[in-house]
Amino acid sequence: MGASLLASAGVVGLIAGFAAKPVFSNMIAGLQLALTQPIRLDDVLIVEGEWGRVEEISGTYVVMRLWDERRLIIPLQYFIEKPFQNWTRNSAEIMGSVFFHVDYGMPLAPLRKELERVVHAAPEWDQRFFNLVVTDATERTMQLRVLCTAASSGLAWDLRCRIREALIDFMQREFPQHLPRLRFERDAEAQPQHATAAHLASAE
Repeated sequence: MGASLLASAGVVGLIAGFAAKPVFSNMIAGLQLALTQPIRLDDVLIVEGEWGRVEEISGTYVVMRLWDERRLIIPLQYFIEKPFQNWTRNSAEIMGSVFFHVDYGMPLAPLRKELERVVHAAPEWDQRFFNLVVTDATERTMQLRVLCTAASSGLAWDLRCRIREALIDFMQREFPQHLPRLRFERDAEAQPQHATAAHLASAE
């Protein structure tokens, strides 16, 4: 009976140990977060592909308010064991990017001039930096990248949308012939053959 009781106590102890493991992990993670502070209230994070702000930090979990008003609940140990992005760790200032694919005939000087006009008129721009460069070239198009800075991630998002809309509108108005398109060329040698076949058919 004594052996049975000891064995039962051992099993219960194992079960209790496994059950308590998440609790102790969260406690240790909470202490580490308190000491190192990799995240703080109102920090902008990207966790598991989701963008949001830290709304609450409790003893066991973190609540992130996502951009579409959903809430993401994350255990504290996640921030100790897995990588994540903190966009406001030292400063809220951030650089945003906008990409375009255009035809090789697109002149870059007018685009850069229009970008300068749009950025200087944008209230979201923090007046630190912007540029436009060719970052890639494929067999059909070249890739343009616009970089721009803003005081926060929210302002950077609005600035990127403003630049994207303005430059697309500019290209549609001024250079529609240089927007991406597929070209199909008829084989010149095949044309006489079709004409000959049509001529023979009509003769019959």
